[in-house]
Amino acid sequence: MEMTGIIPILRIFDEEKAREFYLDYLGFSVDWEHRFEPGLPLYIQVSRGAVVLHLSGHHGDCTPGSAIRIAATDVGELHRELTAKPYPFLKPGVEHMPWGGPELALTDPFGSRIIFCESKS
Repeated sequence: MEMTGIIPILRIFDEEKAREFYLDYLGFSVDWEHRFEPGLPLYIQVSRGAVVLHLSGHHGDCTPGSAIRIAATDVGELHRELTAKPYPFLKPGVEHMPWGGPELALTDPFGSRIIFCESKS
Protein backbone atom coordinates (compact mmCIF):
# COMPACT_ATOMS: atom_id res chain seq x y z
CA MET A 1 0.00 0.00 0.00
CA GLU A 2 1.28 3.43 -0.93
CA MET A 3 -0.04 6.71 0.46
CA THR A 4 -0.34 9.24 -2.33
CA GLY A 5 -1.67 12.43 -0.80
CA ILE A 6 -3.89 14.13 1.72
CA ILE A 7 -7.24 15.84 1.16
CA PRO A 8 -8.20 18.36 3.86
CA ILE A 9 -11.89 18.87 4.64
CA LEU A 10 -12.85 22.47 5.43
CA ARG A 11 -16.17 23.50 6.96
CA ILE A 12 -18.45 25.85 5.03
CA PHE A 13 -21.68 27.48 6.19
CA ASP A 14 -22.82 29.35 3.09
CA GLU A 15 -22.56 27.83 -0.40
CA GLU A 16 -22.57 31.18 -2.21
CA LYS A 17 -19.74 32.57 -0.08
CA ALA A 18 -17.80 29.31 -0.48
CA ARG A 19 -18.07 29.48 -4.27
CA GLU A 20 -17.15 33.17 -4.30
CA PHE A 21 -14.03 32.51 -2.21
CA TYR A 22 -12.76 29.15 -3.44
CA LEU A 23 -13.81 29.35 -7.11
CA ASP A 24 -13.92 33.02 -8.06
CA TYR A 25 -11.19 34.35 -5.77
CA LEU A 26 -8.74 31.44 -5.33
CA GLY A 27 -9.33 29.97 -8.79
CA PHE A 28 -10.23 26.42 -7.79
CA SER A 29 -12.52 24.36 -10.03
CA VAL A 30 -15.39 22.09 -8.99
CA ASP A 31 -14.58 18.41 -9.52
CA TRP A 32 -17.87 17.10 -8.13
CA GLU A 33 -20.71 17.94 -5.74
CA HIS A 34 -22.84 15.69 -3.53
CA ARG A 35 -26.03 16.04 -1.47
CA PHE A 36 -27.85 13.16 0.14
CA GLU A 37 -31.08 14.82 -1.01
CA PRO A 38 -32.33 18.29 -1.99
CA GLY A 39 -32.13 20.78 0.86
CA LEU A 40 -29.39 18.94 2.73
CA PRO A 41 -25.87 20.34 3.11
CA LEU A 42 -23.41 20.37 0.23
CA TYR A 43 -20.22 18.29 0.12
CA ILE A 44 -17.97 19.39 -2.73
CA GLN A 45 -14.50 18.64 -4.09
CA VAL A 46 -12.53 21.53 -5.55
CA SER A 47 -9.05 21.50 -7.04
CA ARG A 48 -6.39 23.72 -8.48
CA GLY A 49 -3.38 21.99 -9.96
CA ALA A 50 -2.38 19.15 -7.64
CA VAL A 51 -4.21 20.65 -4.65
CA VAL A 52 -7.53 18.99 -3.79
CA LEU A 53 -9.86 20.24 -1.04
CA HIS A 54 -13.18 18.98 0.24
CA LEU A 55 -15.65 21.60 1.47
CA SER A 56 -18.43 20.40 3.71
CA GLY A 57 -21.63 21.91 5.02
CA HIS A 58 -22.11 18.91 7.34
CA HIS A 59 -21.49 19.79 10.99
CA GLY A 60 -19.81 16.50 11.89
CA ASP A 61 -17.25 16.35 9.09
CA CYS A 62 -14.65 18.79 10.39
CA THR A 63 -13.89 21.60 12.79
CA PRO A 64 -14.53 25.23 11.84
CA GLY A 65 -11.46 27.43 12.10
CA SER A 66 -8.91 24.86 10.96
CA ALA A 67 -5.61 25.72 9.28
CA ILE A 68 -3.90 24.13 6.30
CA ARG A 69 -0.61 24.81 4.54
CA ILE A 70 -0.37 24.46 0.77
CA ALA A 71 3.08 24.19 -0.82
CA ALA A 72 3.46 26.54 -3.79
CA THR A 73 6.27 27.36 -6.20
CA ASP A 74 5.70 31.13 -6.55
CA VAL A 75 3.79 32.80 -3.73
CA GLY A 76 4.52 36.21 -5.27
CA GLU A 77 2.71 35.23 -8.46
CA LEU A 78 -0.32 34.07 -6.46
CA HIS A 79 -0.25 37.32 -4.49
CA ARG A 80 -0.31 39.38 -7.72
CA GLU A 81 -3.17 37.25 -9.07
CA LEU A 82 -5.27 37.64 -5.93
CA THR A 83 -4.68 41.35 -5.40
CA ALA A 84 -5.73 42.02 -9.01
CA LYS A 85 -9.19 40.58 -8.29
CA PRO A 86 -12.05 42.72 -7.00
CA TYR A 87 -12.53 40.71 -3.77
CA PRO A 88 -13.31 43.31 -1.08
CA PHE A 89 -12.93 41.04 1.96
CA LEU A 90 -9.17 40.36 1.87
CA LYS A 91 -6.04 42.27 0.98
CA PRO A 92 -3.37 39.64 1.64
CA GLY A 93 0.31 40.29 1.95
CA VAL A 94 3.38 38.12 1.60
CA GLU A 95 5.47 37.50 4.69
CA HIS A 96 8.97 36.02 4.69
CA MET A 97 9.23 33.51 7.50
CA PRO A 98 12.53 32.70 9.25
CA TRP A 99 11.90 28.94 8.99
CA GLY A 100 11.07 28.90 5.29
CA GLY A 101 10.36 31.01 2.27
CA PRO A 102 7.58 33.49 1.63
CA GLU A 103 4.04 32.78 2.81
CA LEU A 104 0.64 34.15 1.88
CA ALA A 105 -1.95 33.59 4.62
CA LEU A 106 -5.69 33.93 4.02
CA THR A 107 -8.73 33.33 6.17
CA ASP A 108 -11.76 31.94 4.37
CA PRO A 109 -15.27 33.28 5.11
CA PHE A 110 -15.76 30.49 7.67
CA GLY A 111 -12.67 31.10 9.80
CA SER A 112 -10.28 28.53 8.31
CA ARG A 113 -6.73 29.69 7.57
CA ILE A 114 -5.11 28.74 4.28
CA ILE A 115 -1.39 29.39 4.14
CA PHE A 116 0.34 29.17 0.78
CA CYS A 117 4.04 28.59 1.43
CA GLU A 118 7.17 28.46 -0.64
CA SER A 119 10.13 26.33 0.45
CA LYS A 120 13.33 28.08 1.41
CA SER A 121 15.99 27.15 -1.16
